[in-house]
Amino acid sequence: MSLLLTKHPMPEQEVTARVENFDEVTLGYTLELAKAEAERCLQCKTAPCRKGCPVEVDIPAFIKKVKAGDLDSAIAKIKEVNSLPAVCGRVCPQEEQCEKYCVLAKKGEAVGIGRLERYAADTARNKGEAITAIECSAAAQKVAIIGSGPAGLTVAGDLAKKGYKVTVFEALHLPGGVLMYGIPEFRLPKDEVVQAEINNLRKLGVEIIVNAVIGSTFTVDELMEKEGFDAVFIGTGAGLPHFMEIPGENLNGVYSANEFLTRCNLMKAYRFPQSATPIHVGKRVAVVGGGNVAMDGARTALRLGAEQVSIVYRRSEKELPARLEEVHHAKEEGIEFQLLTAPTAVLGNVDGWVIGLQCVRMELGEPDASGRRRPVEAPNSEFVLDVDTVIIAIGQGPNPLVQSTTKGLKTNKKGNIIADIDNGATSKPGVFAGGDIVTGAATVILAMGAGKKAAAAIDTYLQGKKECSL
Repeated sequence: MSLLLTKHPMPEQEVTARVENFDEVTLGYTLELAKAEAERCLQCKTAPCRKGCPVEVDIPAFIKKVKAGDLDSAIAKIKEVNSLPAVCGRVCPQEEQCEKYCVLAKKGEAVGIGRLERYAADTARNKGEAITAIECSAAAQKVAIIGSGPAGLTVAGDLAKKGYKVTVFEALHLPGGVLMYGIPEFRLPKDEVVQAEINNLRKLGVEIIVNAVIGSTFTVDELMEKEGFDAVFIGTGAGLPHFMEIPGENLNGVYSANEFLTRCNLMKAYRFPQSATPIHVGKRVAVVGGGNVAMDGARTALRLGAEQVSIVYRRSEKELPARLEEVHHAKEEGIEFQLLTAPTAVLGNVDGWVIGLQCVRMELGEPDASGRRRPVEAPNSEFVLDVDTVIIAIGQGPNPLVQSTTKGLKTNKKGNIIADIDNGATSKPGVFAGGDIVTGAATVILAMGAGKKAAAAIDTYLQGKKECSL
């Protein structure tokens, strides 16, 4: 295969070094590598890659600027529609979105669109890009955004640019939502990248209020009726962990992935005792699940000192929902994969601590509603994994606080807010919603795409052009 049909490799930390630290694994392109990768872009007139981007970045246009070495214009082109390019360049599943539609992918590897987006964003940040505040008039309408994850931050940026007075309410002590509590430092640096991107929104004029639990500090109705907000966007994500409901899940040494990763990422447990948050990780860890969160939990446990870490997943490797890059990195780092394996009980000792994970082997049957082959228990295949820590990473759902305290807001049987997929409008006039609180747990970029649609609809609603509600 010619060089034209393969991506230029991303520089990375050596495996033996990176498993000992929480520094970013991928190091980013140099200018020379970025230009060489940009050279691979065919500049297709139809730009099929764009249809895979939920925020509709003009991909060929920004890559053309990178190729020419005009990085100021490249980041300006991206930021016309994307307020978080350094984040997206790192954690978006480009292989299933923009890069999936790249013409080069038909015969080889797609252009490294995410890598080039990251390079443009990092270069601008390191250079100290100038952000011009948007002046709001005294009569500017006010928009409240509940939740400072990818959806909320996208709405904030888009509406601030249009001259609205935007206030973001965040329940935790730092803004960023899942970008802060869910994704590890070694994939997404918090201070260098996440908070830097958020500070750019502050420079635009976005106000961010932390430690504000909407549904308790204020209700949605109070924000609109007493605090004078003309519209509200709800982007509270999916932070309520799911469990397997098997015996032994209440034992010491069992974590939800949400708690485990929040302690490490947001509370900086990996720096203990320099940070105030401790975390217990045993010598042998089992992580139940096969998505990106499971990979994050497994790779974090390894860096915290676990001697053996296993992914326990009930289907085969082909069905793993995690990104190929994350699976590849996990394997490189020595994570073991117990595939076609389903836990049936967590075993404990007399003191209430985990000593094992009872499992059965699975076989793949007919496809289920998801299109994946349904796992079926193999007869007489029960066995025990010798572990002392279990991390449950099988998904999460919506926290019910905002929904339960908001009159007239319709939800589905899972507790997700019912909203128009095209504009985020809910059953309550003036209230919009998007991201994981509507769809269930999904990707950062899909939440951002929902935020962009909602921001446009909020603008239309506030300009009196259209009544928006279900």
